[in-house]
Amino acid sequence: MTSAERQKEIYKVTILGSFANFLLLLFKFVAGFLGNSAAMLADAVHSLSDFVTDIIVILFVKISSKPEDAEHKYGHGKYETLATVVIGIMLFVIGLGILYNGASSVIRVINGETLESPGILALVAAGMSILIKEALYQYSVIKGKAIDSPAVIANAWHHRSDALSSIGTAIGIGGAIVLGEKWSVLDPLAAVVVSFFIIKVAFTLTKAGVDDLLERSLPQSVEKEIVETILSFEKVSEPHHLRTRRIGNHYAIDVHIRMDGSTSLYEAHETASAIEGKLREKYGRETYVNIHMEPVKKK
Repeated sequence: MTSAERQKEIYKVTILGSFANFLLLLFKFVAGFLGNSAAMLADAVHSLSDFVTDIIVILFVKISSKPEDAEHKYGHGKYETLATVVIGIMLFVIGLGILYNGASSVIRVINGETLESPGILALVAAGMSILIKEALYQYSVIKGKAIDSPAVIANAWHHRSDALSSIGTAIGIGGAIVLGEKWSVLDPLAAVVVSFFIIKVAFTLTKAGVDDLLERSLPQSVEKEIVETILSFEKVSEPHHLRTRRIGNHYAIDVHIRMDGSTSLYEAHETASAIEGKLREKYGRETYVNIHMEPVKKK
């Protein structure tokens, strides 16, 4: 898949999600106000954050797909990683906001205040949100893995966190409606429980993005595959000083290898080029590969 095709797929997934988010957030805000549900209003704010992060993904992916230039010799792939971090941070802030609002309402109930029970419209909105957001999650995560886009996968988890939020919201609203005003505390209590799920997802996404920005090495399983691929070539030995990292959705590989000292420069070059081609075949055409040739040490 070319960079242009990949960018087109990312836009397709993200625009579909942003359209659904926009319609959902409008309906949730109306249902939250008319249905008198704090949990639904919190859910609406969460959907608003989804819509904003869709816009962020579109902007950052457009930048990350730009080819290398004089100021970015390794390309612009880190912008997509940065988008993942931004989404994670936004999720974390939203989670804290929902936690604070829900906990405040629960404390008011503990202090003797009675909350008004939510209306049926809020429950309908929660049910619709669960179905739509889970469908968006499944679609986005499949597409994100297919095109190896951390930002799309991060955004998929944003859809899933909204679905989880709506499940908690539906339980709280449904319980408050069925059990009556004395149990209306279930509405904000549900928001509190769901906020912890959102914060956990936010932490996971942010950590993964920060790891990439700080040049964390690829998983050991991937590095083992790289070494095995190199050693599959005849006359090549002792891969060492292996350094790996991610640049957006691409891998970067630096490695030293040894060949017999009498090997001609032409043959050494051909071997290095063949190894580079094999690694790019395995990990993608945009994989950055730098191979340093050394003679086998004399005993």
